[in-house]
Amino acid sequence: MQTEHTGLKRHLKVRHIRLMALGSTIGVGLFLGSASAIQIAGPSILLGYLLAGLVAFIVLRTLGEMAVHEPVAGSFAAYANTYVGPLAGYMVGWGYWSYWIVVGIAEVTAVGIYMGIWFPETPQWVWALSSIVMMGLINLIAVKVFGEFEFWFALIKVVAIVAMIALGGAVILFGFTNDWQPIGLSNLWQHGGFFPNGISGMLLSLQMVLFAYVGIEMIGLSAGEAENPQKTIPMAIDSLAWRILIFYMGAILVILAIFPWNQVGQQGSPFVVMFERLGLREAAGLINFVVITAALSSCNAGIFSGGRLLYSLSSNGYAPKSFSKLSKYGVPHRAVMSTVGVCMTGVVLNYFVPDKAFQYMMAAVTFIGLMVWIAILITQLKFRHSLSQSQVAQLAYRAPWWPYSSWFALAFIALVVVLMGFHEDAWIALIVGPCLLGVYLVMFYVVGLHRKTTIQRQFK
Repeated sequence: MQTEHTGLKRHLKVRHIRLMALGSTIGVGLFLGSASAIQIAGPSILLGYLLAGLVAFIVLRTLGEMAVHEPVAGSFAAYANTYVGPLAGYMVGWGYWSYWIVVGIAEVTAVGIYMGIWFPETPQWVWALSSIVMMGLINLIAVKVFGEFEFWFALIKVVAIVAMIALGGAVILFGFTNDWQPIGLSNLWQHGGFFPNGISGMLLSLQMVLFAYVGIEMIGLSAGEAENPQKTIPMAIDSLAWRILIFYMGAILVILAIFPWNQVGQQGSPFVVMFERLGLREAAGLINFVVITAALSSCNAGIFSGGRLLYSLSSNGYAPKSFSKLSKYGVPHRAVMSTVGVCMTGVVLNYFVPDKAFQYMMAAVTFIGLMVWIAILITQLKFRHSLSQSQVAQLAYRAPWWPYSSWFALAFIALVVVLMGFHEDAWIALIVGPCLLGVYLVMFYVVGLHRKTTIQRQFK
């Protein structure tokens, strides 16, 4: 098995990796983006989360198969470079770096929206700037310290969601805070049925639903800094898949059962509104703190991932050499600072278009994230075909139902990309996303990397 000594410190434990991947996923996609998806699909959004969760699990397992076999810092960008080709590795690496830049901008935009509940007079861009600076400083500390910050950030979200599901369950079953009159589940079908906007409504919501799950693949990026990755990566993936599904399905089910779907999301985060309508205004304030923490957590993970991707690209000769420099704590500090610098464009966006910033960012990040998922699935297919039967039998961690699961996931993602063209807030991503990939394609040829990699292959 091939491994890589990168100079990065292997200080991330199982609990760090579990909560990092979980924290990067439970962010604005659940706390804020779910409201828009519910408005489009109604209660049928539950089916959308279930289908998207299955696809996310398939992607995670295919990535885990490669990450356990070759635990390298560049993860799927490095695998694409090896098993598909240098151009694929280059495009995946830079594309995914762009993804985390957009995630960072989307998350700090969400922080500005949430902080506006408490400080309506303060401009949204002020909170965006403060968030980026704070998260950037945390990422310049040793990775073990970063792991601790992210662990507690994510744990706050998990505890809050579990408490919300428990409280919501008590209201549904026993009528707690509702004069002990059980609410039941009738809201799931009373207001226009389970599919109030038809099957098409559920399908059109899938791009928002998948946005909620995109981010779990960052677990592969942690392989280069994980203690005993052959053990920690499988443990983290197996526990992460069902936890995310329970958190998403459970939280959305509670909201849809307590409130009619057409009243969700009209006043900010549905989680905050739920506690306010239950008469627990103090708890609503606490949940607002939680969702701010959730957004900061995802931004924190985004800067971490972006910095590691720039480091990997630099190590492979696909980015300036200076990005491969490490601080005395084993942190790629120049790559991290450059990632933070580009994230500052989110401050500008929040200054000029604060009302539309979140929608634009969510659409753009979904397209780029789905392209990365497609790349992971295709790379894993190539990876498997490069192995003999005996080598496949020796794989310590294998993707289930292969290759049918991979082809199913590819077809599902392709369907979602097509459906994005029919959504007024998402179609712009079909213009911005391909244009961005086109820029990276031109860069690959302009800087002469195609000639460099061709020569390298000739002398192997």
